[in-house]
Amino acid sequence: MATTTVTLERKQETILAPSRFWEVDAMRGVAIITMIVYHTLWDLWYWRVLPDIVLWDGFWKYWQRFTAGTFLILVGVSMTLAYRRERSRRGPDAPLFPKFLRRGLKIFGFGMLISLVVGLSGVGYVDFGILHLIGASTILAYPFLRFTWFNLGLWVVFSAIGRWFLTFHFDGRWVPVILGSYATIFFIDGRWLAPLGITPTFYPAVDYFPLIPWFGVILLGVWFGNWFYANNRRLLPLPEWGDFPPIRGLRFLGRHSLLIYLIHQPVILLILFLLGIVRL
Repeated sequence: MATTTVTLERKQETILAPSRFWEVDAMRGVAIITMIVYHTLWDLWYWRVLPDIVLWDGFWKYWQRFTAGTFLILVGVSMTLAYRRERSRRGPDAPLFPKFLRRGLKIFGFGMLISLVVGLSGVGYVDFGILHLIGASTILAYPFLRFTWFNLGLWVVFSAIGRWFLTFHFDGRWVPVILGSYATIFFIDGRWLAPLGITPTFYPAVDYFPLIPWFGVILLGVWFGNWFYANNRRLLPLPEWGDFPPIRGLRFLGRHSLLIYLIHQPVILLILFLLGIVRL
């Protein structure tokens, strides 16, 4: 009987492996769908098919915030699960930061690629979009992955500072620079502070998620991951619906969220073009 009990416990731990709680992938899949809906509407607005739709206020504003907030909270949750998995696999003293560093730089690099493509397209610019944020946060959040309630407090702090930053802008400034006998005037562009949440008065970025306050949302996910999934077990039991066909589809989307994010806009535009809805 004791052997059977141990075997069942090990099976349960395998099912609830920290990298694959079904609800984490499924919720990321939901966010993928809501993102595609929002960006399709944005394309229809941009190409004047739906010129009167208001995407930056009211219902669609909160739709977009739900999508982004869900993604970012799940980034924090996934980081805690990955951290815990690697700790259990490699031991308490193993250096894990290089793995998070490589992952963060990879995602940040994709963000820079999007910045280049958007800039060349002429539709606006992306100084610090959601991929820049996720890439930077994957690196910056590493020291906080061991903490639970401390991260909840940091989320409150980042949210408060973010609301304060909304009250002022920085449009650039000329600053004198003196190095020995050499003197010049150096211009600080207002956009350089955009990653911190301070923008010029006019700032038509098409994708903008600054560290303040959005890094706090990722830390909120770290808190939730360490609280709800403590010891690699759910705080509350959930039915095992991971193999239910609709859930399986959501999990597939969630597991491939980065690839889908990178290709979804060209695919949307191609479909709209083939259907004759937009003319490129």
